[in-house]
Amino acid sequence: MAERNATAAGKTNEAFVITRVLDAPRETVWKAWTEVERLKRWWGPKGFTVRVARLDLRPGGIFHYCLRAPDGSDMWGKFVFREIAAPERLVFVDSFSDETGNVTRHPMSPDWPLEMLSTVIFAQHGRGTAVTVHWLPLNATEAERKTFAAGHDSMNKGWGGTFEQLADYLAKA
Repeated sequence: MAERNATAAGKTNEAFVITRVLDAPRETVWKAWTEVERLKRWWGPKGFTVRVARLDLRPGGIFHYCLRAPDGSDMWGKFVFREIAAPERLVFVDSFSDETGNVTRHPMSPDWPLEMLSTVIFAQHGRGTAVTVHWLPLNATEAERKTFAAGHDSMNKGWGGTFEQLADYLAKA
C-alpha cells in the first residue's frame, strides 16, 4: 500500500504502509512494542536477534538497539519518540545509528534516508489487533526519496519478517 503525503516544499512522497492483523489483544501487542524485555524477543527482520536494547518510553526518549544478523554482523538503530498515545499510537523518528546513538547511514545503502518518520497504529480487530506502520522519509534529499520509493518491495519483506517474529512471540507469550 502507498499513500501520498505532501511535504512542506510542496513535493509528494510515497509513504510505505503495511498492516498486519495479529492474534492478540491490543494491550498485549502494545506492551510488546513498548516494554524493552518484550521488544528484545521479537524486534527486527526475520532471522535477526536483538543483542542490546535500552528504552526510554516518553516523548523525546529513545529506543536504542543492536541487531545481530544471521551472518553474525551487528547493525545499530534507534527511535526518538515524538508521541505516545497508549494503546493506540506511537510516533517516532527511526534511524540507523552507531553504538553511542549517533545517526549513521544505512550500512548497505548510502542513499537511504538518514531519518524516517514512523507512525504505528494499534487498532482493535475483533479479538485481535491490526497494526499499521506508516513510514516516510524525513528531511530527505531527492536521491534519498528515490531510494526509499525504489525500496518498497524490500521493505515489504523486511517488515513482513518483523511481523512474523512478532506473531511468533505473541503466540508463545
